[in-house]
Amino acid sequence: MKDLVFKIMLLSLCAGATEVIKEGDAYPIEKIREQNQQIIKMVVAEISKTLPQRVDKYTQLTKIHDENITLVYTFEINSKTKSDERIKREDHFRMQKSVTKGACQSSKRFLDAGVELLYEYISATTHKELFAFHITQTICREFSYE
Repeated sequence: MKDLVFKIMLLSLCAGATEVIKEGDAYPIEKIREQNQQIIKMVVAEISKTLPQRVDKYTQLTKIHDENITLVYTFEINSKTKSDERIKREDHFRMQKSVTKGACQSSKRFLDAGVELLYEYISATTHKELFAFHITQTICREFSYE
């Protein structure tokens, strides 16, 4: 999935880079936002075709959508042996660290282009939110990879 996202983004960036900017001129921020929104919509369309996707024994990616320049991934966690409260209490910190590290590494080009990521985790049983992680370029710069 990560390779697919990277390829789509790279192709989109190349295809959309048709406007010539004179040396020394800044590329208009509105053009960058428009381009990012187009890339995000393409990624959403492509990944949506493959959903749901099993991530591991307990987790599956069930939905992807966009909110302006944020790519939103929705995952369901199905742990029949743990309550929602127990999952929040025991797994939040570990998941946040793991998800942030993975997103910062695999989606670096997106983040460098100003795209933000939101990873939402919901209970497969109750459909209530367990936790959500908002990943930005700034968060990745501050993130410790220890």
